[in-house]
Amino acid sequence: MLDEQEYELVLSDLQLESPEAGLKVLAHARIMDYKPATAIVTTYQNAKDQHAKLEKKARMLITPEDIPGLLGKVANLISQRAARRVQREMRHATG
Repeated sequence: MLDEQEYELVLSDLQLESPEAGLKVLAHARIMDYKPATAIVTTYQNAKDQHAKLEKKARMLITPEDIPGLLGKVANLISQRAARRVQREMRHATG
C-alpha cells in the first residue's frame, strides 16, 4: 500500500498482529522516496513506560486519549514534513 501512492503521514498502531509490526510499517514508510511523516498511535496501557524504549525507533509516540492533542501532533508532523521537503528541494535546486 505504501508503494502504491504517496502519503503525507503514516500512523501505525504499536500492537498490530505482532509487537514489532507497527515499527516495521514505519520503517518501511521511512525508506520511501516521498518521505512521509511517521508516528505510532497506541492505547497500550504502559505507553509512558514504552515511550523511552520506542523513542529511538519511532520519533513520536501518540496516545489517543486527548483527541485535540492528537490532532495538534498530527498537524505538527505534517508541517515538519513539508518544511523538510522544501529544504530538500532548495538544496537540490542550488546544488
